[in-house]
Amino acid sequence: MQKNVIQPNPPEIAAIFQQMQNDISALREQLKARDAELKMRDAEIERLTQMLVNAQRARFGQRSEKRAYVIDDGSEQLSLFDEAEQEASESAPEPEIETFVPAHVRKKKRTKEELFKSLPVKEIEYELSPDQLIDEKGYHYECIGREFVRSELNILPQQVLRMDYYRKIYASKQHEKDTGYASIRKPELPQPVMKHSMASPSSVADVMAKKYAGGMPLYRQEQEWKRRGVELSRNTLANWVIRPTNDWFMPLYELLKQTLLEEAIIHADETRVQVLKEDGKPATSQSEMWVYASAPRSKRQIRYFDYQSSRSGECAKTFLTGFHGILISDGYSGYNKLEGMIRGGCWSHARRKWRDAMPKGVNPENSKAVQGYNFCSRLFALEKKMADLPDDKRLEERQKSGRALLEKYWSWLESFVPEKGSKLEDAVRYSLNQKEFLCAFMNHGNMEISNNQVENAIRPFAVGRKGWLFCDTPKGASASAVVYTLVESAKANNIDPYRYLLRLLTILPMYGDNPPLEELLHLLPWSDYLQKECAA
Repeated sequence: MQKNVIQPNPPEIAAIFQQMQNDISALREQLKARDAELKMRDAEIERLTQMLVNAQRARFGQRSEKRAYVIDDGSEQLSLFDEAEQEASESAPEPEIETFVPAHVRKKKRTKEELFKSLPVKEIEYELSPDQLIDEKGYHYECIGREFVRSELNILPQQVLRMDYYRKIYASKQHEKDTGYASIRKPELPQPVMKHSMASPSSVADVMAKKYAGGMPLYRQEQEWKRRGVELSRNTLANWVIRPTNDWFMPLYELLKQTLLEEAIIHADETRVQVLKEDGKPATSQSEMWVYASAPRSKRQIRYFDYQSSRSGECAKTFLTGFHGILISDGYSGYNKLEGMIRGGCWSHARRKWRDAMPKGVNPENSKAVQGYNFCSRLFALEKKMADLPDDKRLEERQKSGRALLEKYWSWLESFVPEKGSKLEDAVRYSLNQKEFLCAFMNHGNMEISNNQVENAIRPFAVGRKGWLFCDTPKGASASAVVYTLVESAKANNIDPYRYLLRLLTILPMYGDNPPLEELLHLLPWSDYLQKECAA
């Protein structure tokens, strides 16, 4: 029996085939869309993972910018950028600083004399009593020497004394007899730090030094005063900071600014500060503490703090009016408003960008971030070798040793395209955008390659801010800027901040509102007078 086979019509076959082709094309498009979506998700996961790693590094990791496998001290190390450079000849025109991880060397233990050589010494001797110098048989004993037993560190608690000032009153009986009225004379008294107040130069200097040099907030100082038996509120202590600052320190503060603007090089940076009671701004908003510093090679070491309510570049432009030297800063765009000066960039920031771009578990041999980091580290190693050279010699060495390394760095940056939105892209973009400023040091022997000078001045402010958190009023923030200027400038010139503040609070009230310029010049922290009187 023959079965009937139904033969499909050719048009039906064509329609089915076309439908299958359409379905396959649709599936391919869906797969492409899914692949693109997965790629975007992977990139986002990588970005968020890197943000988490950076946050953990900032909170728990090492503070140094050096990695475990990268050291920029100029010693011979295993090169992580180009294996062939390990065999480079010393006579080659381009010096390459090779890197290795040195074996751990235990620091030599210092002696007691080295640890405590700056402390005053008081000797305590134990003697036998007269009765003990004669034994039971009648023999007399004489001292034939002495032996060392031990050393101890003795703490003398700080004392608080109430100083009552009196002055004698003088009269001439003969004058009264001859004229019929009395003539009274009194000795002049030194001007107080604060009128109608118990504050003295030493107490005010103590409060200022502990807050601004020691990072001790006023509420903790209030508790310390209470333990000494003195009830002083933090509001009173705040007045002890603000009023003497406004009354006596402002002429010196302005002189320091004028002196700074006469420098050939200025370092600049800024950091946030919260001020609660600022007109027109909510308490949660951020203001800025602008910080400026003279160059490391300057004989006049100045650290200048300038409180402003915003981070606008106009703040720096206004402050630096009349300055026509070299300004070194990071890549903040606000500095682009400055005119009439040479701009220098910061290689520490560039290197930091590469460090932040290093993923967790990075392989040094194939990581672009490590390669970029090593370029920066080699540049720092070269600079370290030139640290003690005079300006002209350092410029000559830079032209001879550093130019080839820089050219190689910029060429390398152009050789690859980083993934968009990645930390690696941030690092590449920072260097390329800052190229003009990062290369400026090649034309100036007196110029540093980083902005570390001013960042080191900001660090005590940032550490202290963790304790006191915010300023209550703009007056308090401005007073803090003035005192930080004096304290950090004192430290930069190797004089003791407390002794410096005590000297200022003792001398400046003697001259009133308009102290003579020649007297102010003697009170600048690098003056011979203060170097002798307030040496750290």
